[in-house]
Amino acid sequence: MKKLVSVIALAAVSSLSWAQAELKVAIDPTYEPFTFKTADGKPTGFDVDIAEALCAQIKRKCVYVEQVWDSMIPGLQARKYDVIISSMSMTDERKRVVDFTDKYYSTPSSVVVKAGTAYTSPASLKGKKIGVLKGSTQEKYAMGELKPAGVTVVPYEAQDQVYLDIRAGRLDGTVADKVEVNGGFLRKDEGKGYAFVGPDLRDKKYFGDGIGIALRKGQGELKTQLNGAIKAIRTNGTYDKIAKKYFDFDVYGN
Repeated sequence: MKKLVSVIALAAVSSLSWAQAELKVAIDPTYEPFTFKTADGKPTGFDVDIAEALCAQIKRKCVYVEQVWDSMIPGLQARKYDVIISSMSMTDERKRVVDFTDKYYSTPSSVVVKAGTAYTSPASLKGKKIGVLKGSTQEKYAMGELKPAGVTVVPYEAQDQVYLDIRAGRLDGTVADKVEVNGGFLRKDEGKGYAFVGPDLRDKKYFGDGIGIALRKGQGELKTQLNGAIKAIRTNGTYDKIAKKYFDFDVYGN
């Protein structure tokens, strides 16, 4: 009987250890080339590769949880997952409710409309309909700068839905991460005839301090581990190897 109890106890400990070895990572797989799916439905992209490299450093197994973007932070707070590694900008507004690691990349955003559109300021887009990702920094920018200039701003649950509606003629354009919209739309057939207009968008008021990993408040030990892992992959060449798969420039930024 004692032997049976010992076996059961050992199995319970092993199960607990396995559970503790997992890191549940929230992603929004509609954001190519940062987070998207392969033809067979497997999560992939820059964010996913970075997550895998960080998990290897801290000896955890990444388990991905797909989440609609504007529910990302509520899901984190509800403990549906441990972290968000899905191109989340570190804004002051978000820092009030979640914690962040050090930056792991930084890219500007931009306005995309039909090529040849005359643009000098947001007022140049008056009367146009612009789609944005709901809950994103780009939505904040559009609501703060474009809407007051007479632009209709339409939030979407996923960025790829924005591109479908641009193609269908239901939208005139979008505000999006410059790298994402280039890889996810402009370089594809459906993006022909569209282009960036205006300057790169980097206003900290809207776009924060770059992209970091979001954690719940109080996860100090995990934050320390992940910061150490980010530093390690930046130092040992892993980061650069991953970045070169997707980009021909320094995605880390200044």
